Amino acid sequence: MKTAKFFRSFTRRNVRRITAFAFVGGAGLSIAGRNFYRFSQRSFVKASNSNDDVKKYDLIVIGGGSAGIASAKRAASYGAKVKLFEYQRFGGTCVNVGCVPKKLMWTASSIATALDTYAKHYGFNFGNNWKHNNNETDFDMKGLKERRDNYVKFLNGIYERGLDNLNIEHENSYAKFVDSNIVEANGQKYTADKILIAVGGFPYIPNIPGKEYIKTSDAFFNELDHIPKKVAVVGAGYIAVELAQVMQGLGSDVSLFIRGDHPLRKFDILIQNGVHNALVHSGVDVVYKTNIDQVKKQGNKLSMIARDGKNYDDYDYVLYAIGRGPLAEDLGLDKTKVQQDRRGFILSDEYEETAQKGVYAIGDINNKVALTPVAIRAGRKWADRLFGDKGNDSKMDYENIPTVVFTHPPIGTIGLSERETQEKIDNGELKGPMTIYESHFRNLMYGVMTEEDKIRTHMKLICVGPNEKVVGLHMIGEGADEMMQGFGVAIKMGATKADFDSVVAIHPTASEEFVTLKTPRSKDFVYAYQKEDGH
Repeated sequence: MKTAKFFRSFTRRNVRRITAFAFVGGAGLSIAGRNFYRFSQRSFVKASNSNDDVKKYDLIVIGGGSAGIASAKRAASYGAKVKLFEYQRFGGTCVNVGCVPKKLMWTASSIATALDTYAKHYGFNFGNNWKHNNNETDFDMKGLKERRDNYVKFLNGIYERGLDNLNIEHENSYAKFVDSNIVEANGQKYTADKILIAVGGFPYIPNIPGKEYIKTSDAFFNELDHIPKKVAVVGAGYIAVELAQVMQGLGSDVSLFIRGDHPLRKFDILIQNGVHNALVHSGVDVVYKTNIDQVKKQGNKLSMIARDGKNYDDYDYVLYAIGRGPLAEDLGLDKTKVQQDRRGFILSDEYEETAQKGVYAIGDINNKVALTPVAIRAGRKWADRLFGDKGNDSKMDYENIPTVVFTHPPIGTIGLSERETQEKIDNGELKGPMTIYESHFRNLMYGVMTEEDKIRTHMKLICVGPNEKVVGLHMIGEGADEMMQGFGVAIKMGATKADFDSVVAIHPTASEEFVTLKTPRSKDFVYAYQKEDGH
């Protein structure tokens, strides 16, 4: 009930008022600017009613992000005549305001931590200061942003040239449905036997007093060219914890506000435990069980007022990362039979088709798994089936998807959590018993460091049945981001604990722990984090 009430607060009326950057295929444009753009388009359409020609294609794609471009290119490779619409930059959220710039900022923060904390233990002394004395540091954020933006523009060009090389017609326009199988852009109508919606989403901003002072991850990447001295991040998901640690590592004094008891609530308890310890270790002040009801500007500073009346003052930057909504509001879906859930995400079946025959939805817009590689693979499998005659087996498998969260240290995970595994055993979907193997240790890189600079690595294998099939693998620690892909292959193939045990360890590495786990975890084991909270 609380979740439903929370999302009902984001009414369509409120969404229209959002001043954050919105995305079609992930490209940024403020809502206000977007509405002006649409007004100018409507005016143009009104003046162009004499053009009743409908151009025909094999495939129309709305959205030039990960899903849209992957689908269009794969379809075109089979000879399909494709038309793609994207009203902003190519590449979507991932390229422009997501994975790519995030990983670059994570790398910058990692380097800062290495120079400030780790280097001295290895005999280096650079004299760096990341503590904002007199609001000055020797970190050139403005220069980094410029180089990062240039790299993103380079990628935008690669995507556009990729479309050109396959003779895909693409137009910098906002397209919407005017009939069940007809879309319109800039006064011209288009139709196709197959129309793909791949418009992505936008970051939520709550409809609270002072929302005009709130920034999102979009604004963080599009606008911020300095490191604020004191930062508030609101949210408990992976974007919130990633950006909180990025800014903390680069010199900001960061507080992370979450409504519940844990960050990353949908992840395994080992990950929740590990990321809590990592946040605290990096210096982030984690404020639990706190709902912010108002943001106020006082001079050059921002204050936040919580529901319990408590004030949090003197922030230079307030960033919300509380989830993302679908960019479906102005697609003209009322002209079709396409159905949406209560939050506006488009419902599609296992073959990505909506309730409107011939209209499909892939990527963040269908809210199945909001990850770039998922959108790309789903789009390619979809195009293989419909344009490459690959058969009905060519569809996205949304089970056992490996993923990484770029915290410090990073998180890697695939498969079921401990709670999910027990639920499936209880309802008969899996045959027990459940056996858990864990390892908690300090990476060798910390061997020469003092105790206060060390942080533990946590690893977990979740096995079921008498043959101990591995159904979940979770890790937070150095190198998790790079080792998870290989373990993902093993679990996707149905590996058992015996398969892991059969592999010779690579020494000295952290990954060897996964193939040398011997003793199952005791049933009365309690995480240190749980002890602190009394859970």
